[in-house]
Amino acid sequence: MRPRAALIERLGLPVRDLDLLQQALIHSSYLHEHRDLAAGHNERLEFLGDSVVSLAISDALYGRHPDDDEGVLSARRASIVSTAGLARLAHRLELGEYLLLGEGESQRGGRKRPALLASAFEALVGALYLDLGYEAASGFVTALAAPELTSDRPLAALKSPKSRLQEYTQRLSGERPQYRLVDAVGPDHDKVFRVEVSVGGRVVGIGQGHSRRVAETDAAAHGIDELRRMSEETTGGSPNAPELAEFSGAEGDDASAGWGEPQGERDAPLEPRTEFDLPDLR
Repeated sequence: MRPRAALIERLGLPVRDLDLLQQALIHSSYLHEHRDLAAGHNERLEFLGDSVVSLAISDALYGRHPDDDEGVLSARRASIVSTAGLARLAHRLELGEYLLLGEGESQRGGRKRPALLASAFEALVGALYLDLGYEAASGFVTALAAPELTSDRPLAALKSPKSRLQEYTQRLSGERPQYRLVDAVGPDHDKVFRVEVSVGGRVVGIGQGHSRRVAETDAAAHGIDELRRMSEETTGGSPNAPELAEFSGAEGDDASAGWGEPQGERDAPLEPRTEFDLPDLR
């Protein structure tokens, strides 16, 4: 097997260890089906790349946002290194096209699954670190993540809809939102979950997604919108009810996209192919 030449060209880096790069593209499902063709999968590289990505993003945020305190910096980092955030970076590379997956994983849409893309991206960074060193690997990460690193989104917009909804309801009444699975329809590889969220016994939002957790996040986003609407009616139609404004997302932001879920349970919004400039590391 040989790494995909197109990916090497896309990376724009002087890759030396082709076998290591190839291993970063091998999912465990492929190894299980092709033990004679692959020496190992990418999970050890993923473990290493996780630390490299976190340090690179932390260092870049520290330098680019000198007025942010620890809490804001942590929130910014979390939004980038989350499963959704890393899957977004992987999509910019069109990384899913180059992954080696087992037949079943491929049929289940693994090339677009956020958790799988995020893990593969970390594995790729781990391979680049071992091959080219930290400077090259971190430069690659920060160049690819430049739009997120330079964003000045407010702290509230960096929090997930589930976190924002819970903070608001606890501050208002001390209650926690309650989530209930309404139904789950479709085949196992493409099941759609519907979840409703209640506050004080009243349903305030219904959401759906290809996992229960994604559906909960979507429901929370709709719940925030409903509570904001109720608040505006109570305050005479004010469009900026102060007790909810803090918890609304940034203007134009899809509040539910890829937020609030542990690794392995998020859907990431996809973007058009993005060109990015890398430092000259040849």
